[in-house]
Amino acid sequence: MADQLTKRADDYAQWYNDLVLKADLAEHSDVRGCMVIKPHGYAIWERMQRALDDMFKATGHVNAYFPLFIPKSYLAKEASHVEGFAKECAVVTHYRLKSDPVHGVVVDPEAKLEEELIVRPTSETIIWNTYRGWIKSYRDLPLLINQWANVVRWEMRTRLFLRTAEFLWQEGHTAHASKEEAIAETERMLEVYRVFAEEWLAMPVIKGIKTASERFAGAEETYCIEAMMQDGKALQAGTSHFLGQNFAKAFDVLFTTKENKQELVWATSWGVSTRLMGALIMTHSDDHGLVLPPKLAPIQVAVVPIARNEEQLAALHAYIAPVLSALRAKGISVKFDDDDTKKPGWKFAEYEFKGCPVRIAIGPRDMENGTVEVARRDTMEKQVMQVADLADKVEHLLEAIQSNLYQKALAMREASTRAVNSYEEFKVEIEKGGFLLAHWDGTPETEARVKEETKATIRCIPLEGDTTPGQCMVTGKPSARRVIFARAY
Repeated sequence: MADQLTKRADDYAQWYNDLVLKADLAEHSDVRGCMVIKPHGYAIWERMQRALDDMFKATGHVNAYFPLFIPKSYLAKEASHVEGFAKECAVVTHYRLKSDPVHGVVVDPEAKLEEELIVRPTSETIIWNTYRGWIKSYRDLPLLINQWANVVRWEMRTRLFLRTAEFLWQEGHTAHASKEEAIAETERMLEVYRVFAEEWLAMPVIKGIKTASERFAGAEETYCIEAMMQDGKALQAGTSHFLGQNFAKAFDVLFTTKENKQELVWATSWGVSTRLMGALIMTHSDDHGLVLPPKLAPIQVAVVPIARNEEQLAALHAYIAPVLSALRAKGISVKFDDDDTKKPGWKFAEYEFKGCPVRIAIGPRDMENGTVEVARRDTMEKQVMQVADLADKVEHLLEAIQSNLYQKALAMREASTRAVNSYEEFKVEIEKGGFLLAHWDGTPETEARVKEETKATIRCIPLEGDTTPGQCMVTGKPSARRVIFARAY
C-alpha cells in the first residue's frame, strides 16, 4: 500500500487524504460533507475516548446527555453566540414526509414546526436552559458535567477528520459559584488536554489564550492548545472557555449564596473532537503509512507466524503462547495472526501501513534458536531477541517508541519555531511554515491585516515563554510580548 501513497514532500494534503483512505480509517459518505469512520479509525478514537473519559472522571466530572435539537429561540438568547454559529447551522423545519405519485417522497407542507429546531453545533444553550432547573443554591455548585456527542456545523470545504459537517466530540459544561473557581476550572481542563496530547498522542503542544477575534462565540476568554503538523502548519488541538456569566444571564440561572443573596452562576465549556485523529496522523505518519503511538494503537503488538503447515503453526503458537499471556497480563494488546489466507509478507506490509507499533515474526528456525524477530514501526528497525524475557523487553520497547515519537515531534516543532522582528522578514519566513514568534500591538486591525496579506493567524498568546515587551512588527506600536503566528488547518 505504501507504494500507492503520494509522498509527503510532493503533496502533503494528498498524502494525508490517501493515508486516511488506504489505512482504512475513514471514507467519504454519500451525505455531503460527512464521513464514515471505519472500524480501524473508530478503534483509535475509542482509545482516545476511554483515556479522556478516565481523566475527566478523575477530576470530578460526570457524564450526561442532552438533546440533539435546540429550539431556535435558545440560540437567539446569547447574541455573540448565535452570531458566531449562524452560518454553520443545520435547521429542521418540518416533522413529517408523505408519499407523492411523481416524486415518491416529499416533505409534508402541513407538518411545519411552529419553531424551527437547530441541529446542535454546540450545546451551551440547551444545557444552560436545563441548568436553570438544576441550580438553586450554592449547595448545587460546582456542577461538573461532560457529554460525549455528535455535532453538526455546515462546512463548505471538508477534509476527513479535520473538518466535516458532522463530527464526534466531547463537550464539558460546568457551573461555579465564583469567577475565580470558573477560571481555575478552565485552566485545569486545558492542562488535562495538554497531558492527553503529550502523553497519549505523543504530540507536543503550546498552551495559550486566543485573541478576541479568535475567541469562542459567547466566551470571555478562550484557552487553547496548539500543535504543529509536519508540514509546518498549526492545528488547534483543544479549547477550554471561560464563559463568565453570559449564559447564566441569557437563561436566568441564579443561585442563593451562603449569605442568602441571589447571584448569577459562572460558567465554563471545553472540548476536543475527532479532529485529534487528523492531528495524530499528521504529527507522526510517514511515507510508509500510519504511525501510531503505542498508547493509542488498537493492536500494540502483532505476532506473525511463518509456517508451512498446520502442524508447524500449532508448534509456533505453543512456542510464543507464554509471551502472549505475559503481554496481555501487562495490559498490552497483542494479536497472534494465524490467518492462513494471507501470506506473511502481506501481513508485514499491512501492519506496517496501519501503524502497529511492534511486529514480531517467528518461524521454525526461531523456535530452534529460542529467538524472535522484532520490528518497531517508528524507526523501521528490526532486531533478533531472545524469547526468554521477551514480554519485559517489548513492554520497554513500547515505552521507548511512545517517548521517541514525542521527542521527534518536539524536535521538529522547535526547529520550525523562530522569532521575527520585522514585517518584511515575517512575509518571507511565513512561506517556510512553522511557528513565528512576533510582536503585535494588540489591535484587531493589525491582526486582520496580517491575516489578509499573509494568510497567517495568531494561534495564541502563549501562557509561558518569553514575556519581554517590544514593538509591533507591523505598526511599531508597543507590544506586551511575542505571540505565535502560523498558517493553520
